[in-house]
Amino acid sequence: MNMEYMDKAVEKITNIPMLVNLISYRTRQLNAGVRPMVKKDHPEQDNHDIVLKEICEGLLTVEMALSQEEAEAPGLDFDTSILL
Repeated sequence: MNMEYMDKAVEKITNIPMLVNLISYRTRQLNAGVRPMVKKDHPEQDNHDIVLKEICEGLLTVEMALSQEEAEAPGLDFDTSILL
């Protein structure tokens, strides 16, 4: 695993469990034949590194949806229905 990509990915997505889930999910997609959004650095580059590179370049991100209770909580100054 490319530690330079890993360090940059942790800076982009600070929630480590979410980062692990994202890497796992996207790696399964690449293993199933989905085309990567970045070029490989070398022909034998592992899919985990490709996912980390996608995250580092800002092509792959994560959004957390609010639960219904959180969406109805007072104090939010925007229409929370757009988050669901």
